Amino acid sequence: MSELPADPALASAVLEIESHVAESGWDQPARLYALVDTARLVAEYPDVAASMGLEDGPGLTPVEQEALPADQPLERTLERIAWPDDVAGCAAVLERLVLPPELDDEIPSDAEEAQRFASEHPLRQEVRIVAGATRTGSTYCALRLRAHDDDQSVVDGTELVPGLLDLLRHTLDESGRPA
Repeated sequence: MSELPADPALASAVLEIESHVAESGWDQPARLYALVDTARLVAEYPDVAASMGLEDGPGLTPVEQEALPADQPLERTLERIAWPDDVAGCAAVLERLVLPPELDDEIPSDAEEAQRFASEHPLRQEVRIVAGATRTGSTYCALRLRAHDDDQSVVDGTELVPGLLDLLRHTLDESGRPA
């Protein structure tokens, strides 16, 4: 059972993104979403909201951003992103190989060697990660293993991928923005 979300609107948006992305299957590129306040979107852009089937009310609406650079990892891209003030939060989707924690000491320190080690290890698992953060500091994640690719097996919670969540929070941090 997953922990109760501190921000139900963020949890709902992350799970909506996870479900949407899952419909397209695996081996997808990383994706980035702006999370905008639904009531504000309906009030300021009624035609856009109507075309999306949105109604006035609380919540966050995910808005997928342009394709990300394919030549660099999402984590590097996030280091250079700053969102405008009307974006309440953001979410990222990426697929990764993971290994059981008991193998941590065996993973090579060199990034290329570590990738090769993980891709060849018999205990590797492919995972799709959807992580989201808001300006208020709330976070939420949803994880789906390729080996258990069904909606009932999605694991969700507030701090499942701390490193990625820190990067997402940084993109929303006004103190880190260029003047």
